[in-house]
Amino acid sequence: MSQDPAYFNRASYKESELLFWRQFAEAKTPKAFCQSWLPLQCRMLNGVKNAMVLLGKPDQGPYTPVAVWPDAKLSMNHLAGVAEKSLRERKGLLDEGDSADGPFQIAYPIDVAEKIHGVVVLEVEPHLRQQAQGLMRQLHWGAAWLEVFIRRTESAEAAERGKSLQNIMDLLVSVVEHDRFHAAAMAFVTRLAVVFDCERVSLGFTRGRHVKVSVLSHSADFGEQMNLARAIGHAMDEAVDQQAIVNFPFKKQDTPLFARAHQELKHQFGAGSILTIPITDSDRTIGALTLERSADNPFDKSVLDVCETAASLIGPVLELKKDEDRWVIKKVGESVVVHLKRLLGPGYLIRKLAVICLAGLVLFFTFFKTDYRVTAASTIEGQVKRVVAAPFDGFVKAAPIRAGDVVNQGQVICLLDDRDLMLERFKWFTEKQQLTKQYHEAMAKHERSQIQITRAKIDQADAQLDLLDEQLSRTRLTAPFNALVMSGDLSQSLGSPVEKGQVLFEVAPLDQYRVIIEVDERDIAGVQVGQTSEMIFSSIPGETFPFVVEKITPVTTARDGRNFYRVEGRLEKVTEQLRPGMEGVGKITVERRRLIWIWTHKAFDWVRLKAWQWMP
Repeated sequence: MSQDPAYFNRASYKESELLFWRQFAEAKTPKAFCQSWLPLQCRMLNGVKNAMVLLGKPDQGPYTPVAVWPDAKLSMNHLAGVAEKSLRERKGLLDEGDSADGPFQIAYPIDVAEKIHGVVVLEVEPHLRQQAQGLMRQLHWGAAWLEVFIRRTESAEAAERGKSLQNIMDLLVSVVEHDRFHAAAMAFVTRLAVVFDCERVSLGFTRGRHVKVSVLSHSADFGEQMNLARAIGHAMDEAVDQQAIVNFPFKKQDTPLFARAHQELKHQFGAGSILTIPITDSDRTIGALTLERSADNPFDKSVLDVCETAASLIGPVLELKKDEDRWVIKKVGESVVVHLKRLLGPGYLIRKLAVICLAGLVLFFTFFKTDYRVTAASTIEGQVKRVVAAPFDGFVKAAPIRAGDVVNQGQVICLLDDRDLMLERFKWFTEKQQLTKQYHEAMAKHERSQIQITRAKIDQADAQLDLLDEQLSRTRLTAPFNALVMSGDLSQSLGSPVEKGQVLFEVAPLDQYRVIIEVDERDIAGVQVGQTSEMIFSSIPGETFPFVVEKITPVTTARDGRNFYRVEGRLEKVTEQLRPGMEGVGKITVERRRLIWIWTHKAFDWVRLKAWQWMP
């Protein structure tokens, strides 16, 4: 019994449509989704001759065909123009073609979150031109499925990236929370083995030309597994030498690499799948990470990406912890070796120039000699200091001069009241006149005894008058030479009494000075009489004054917890600007010494003193 051919066509059509719907529901990739969506869409639109879906990197491209209808072998070059225009203008287009009797084209871009992911292009029969807007609208509605799938795919990828990032952060935290290298490395490999279901995870760091295994997961001490550690180290060397990730056994699409050591590791210790990732820091390879799984659980790309990121991020941290755990002597030694290699090897021109300049400076300061001078605080005072004292008990009459004034020789400094002296002199003067009269009367009477007594009294009166005249002359206190009044001010004490011998003023000459230098006891050993020196005053900083050391007083004075010797010198240059009591800085020239000794001898002396003090 024969069947109707139309029946077979309807059955075949229905079966193919069910197949497309099943693929549409089970699609996992954009390409598979488009290859099922496009036939379903074209069957819903009447009059579609050809159709094509192009996808690519959002807003960047290139956009390539991922689905073609009705046959994937057909050439769709004639649809490329309207597709490119739609992508460029980012909107749906209707291209009616050159002929009104020919087919027309419809293009609609796949816009997701304002980013163009691709375009759908249809070629429609010419008799449906009047229905073009309806076709465009139906295509717009159908393209929403593509947008939903793309958003769902991006959301899944984002979730996967978030999960991977969380794993990496957990690994980083497990490393950072430990201060010592071994504990941090052990936590890292153990955590990595648990997260990615690995039978064993190994971490090694370069030592010389080879990688040495530092830790194995779930093994605090692998001393009894030296053969295993050696085999893993060879596998790490193999990946580091090729500067590539080795995922053994290889797949057909993988880049061919040498994997003899990995094959040997698998053969000897039964590792089914081995993944070895070189660890780099900047341009330097510092180690490798090896993960082992069973043969039925190979490493896929997602695991490889996470492990590679974790190795590149955490490897340098562990390298830093490893370096910090070394002995200080070893750190210093390795640092010296590294810097010597950089200094003697190629490159690092600026560093080499800096070292040459530094060496030149060291040689210069080591062999260059200059005058060694002892620096100390200095003051000047007059060569002599005269005291103007009260010659007798009396009262101040006038005091035109006070401390700080400059006086000339013979200038009156102070006047004492002479009224009592004048009265006393007048008394003795009248007494002398009376005695003279008595003397003449005795002479007339030839009374020899009376003459002698009266003569003696007259001599006594003369002596008293001479004494009073001398005291009257001393009521005018004058400057003994051109001088500066150092102390004394009676201008506010006129009429006040003074006692005999009381110091009223101190004066110092203006042309004769001596320098007083307070030399620290640490520097006194080099100071000798006759050494030439220089001094600069705080009030005259632009001019130096030479002096010669004349005396070293063997008595110290304590100040601020230090002892100072008093050294006296003769100032050889005198100007009108100088005044007794001026302070400054003096430098005593001792001898010529090396510049490096001048700068460092105090520190070395202190060290020697402390060392001698601590010695038993």
